[in-house]
Amino acid sequence: MNEVILWDNTFKFKTNRFEPRFIFKNDQSCPSDEVRMQRSICFVGMDNYPVLNPEFGQRYFGGESVQQTLLAYAFRDLGLDVSMVVLDYGQPDGEVIDGIRVWKSYREHSGIPIIRFLHPKATSIIAALRKAKSDIYYQSCSGALTGLVSWYCRRNDRSFIYRVASDADCIPELPLIHYGRDRALYRYGLKGADFVAAQSHHQASLLMDSFNRSSGLVNMAVEIPHFSDDRQIDIDVLWVNNFRPLKRPQQVLQLAKRLTQHRFVMVGGPVPGNEDFYREIATQAREIPNLEMVGAVPYKSVTEYFLRSRILINTSEIEGFPNSILQAWASRLPVISYFDPDGLNQRLDLGSCPKNFEEMVLAIEKYLEDTALHHETGTRARHFVTENYSPEAVARCYLDQIRVTGSCPS
Repeated sequence: MNEVILWDNTFKFKTNRFEPRFIFKNDQSCPSDEVRMQRSICFVGMDNYPVLNPEFGQRYFGGESVQQTLLAYAFRDLGLDVSMVVLDYGQPDGEVIDGIRVWKSYREHSGIPIIRFLHPKATSIIAALRKAKSDIYYQSCSGALTGLVSWYCRRNDRSFIYRVASDADCIPELPLIHYGRDRALYRYGLKGADFVAAQSHHQASLLMDSFNRSSGLVNMAVEIPHFSDDRQIDIDVLWVNNFRPLKRPQQVLQLAKRLTQHRFVMVGGPVPGNEDFYREIATQAREIPNLEMVGAVPYKSVTEYFLRSRILINTSEIEGFPNSILQAWASRLPVISYFDPDGLNQRLDLGSCPKNFEEMVLAIEKYLEDTALHHETGTRARHFVTENYSPEAVARCYLDQIRVTGSCPS
């Protein structure tokens, strides 16, 4: 397969134009009249169904599930046939929701330990990929699934897009992948992807240094909510995330105890395997009068919490580009976060980037007490997101990339 090297990719914030220059490693020409038309795309995300179907909205889903669903709608609106491969939640196989056909794979925790990776997991995923019959397959989050999708696409001459979901996907240790088998499959899939999309320049640099893998910077997508200036605001500090140790929700409890004059709200449910951790945090939260922990909330209802809040905080020790930060900016909220993707928060003055707990306390007080600063920062953030993170623009960017890589099929 001819390898395409993305040499210089820049995403223009003001114009939403993606301007790539490509070098073909073997210098073999690929005439433009041979470009294969891409008419269908399949999103492979085991946890996507609770985002797509609100009836299952209390079930676990992550930020990449939100991204895949937003992009699925955008590709649908651009005229492509769109499908998804998801877990088996008991839904009809091949059902259509909002114009997106959904193929189910395996039930979580089904099968016999050790051998269930091969069956029913791998066998059902491959079967679902085959049912989709798509030109393009899109998958995100590092793991064995990356290798399975890459293998299928190689064998069937399909285009494969891999989307980096976290900085942890880009470092040799791959700390979020627990088994050596899965790390090996991920490396295989990463190498075989036709296009790898990074969320930040930092991730692109890490991918090259760690895996000698080129990538292109593609913005994430976010819905821009409509709201009035007289909307009810009854939450001072909002935290939206899944509960797992690396998200450090304990710090929110400490902040609420420190800033008793302000109301804190935590939105999110446990990551599978972290249920005990979630229950422990919930028990402690019940003892803090100015803190409410609401648990898992369906994606379509999360916006309500952003629109009721004054600021968003992020306490994670490692991230990709959190959806919650984009949703906060889109809702005109300043963001106070230890993690700053590509330095956007600080560089564009969209919030604050404290270095430690004490600085976090001071930043929260600053934005809650200075009304003018809060309004100016929130307005600037909403304008930035509106200009640069349209789902349609992001979908077109992917199409532009895959048309080039798809012009020289294996």
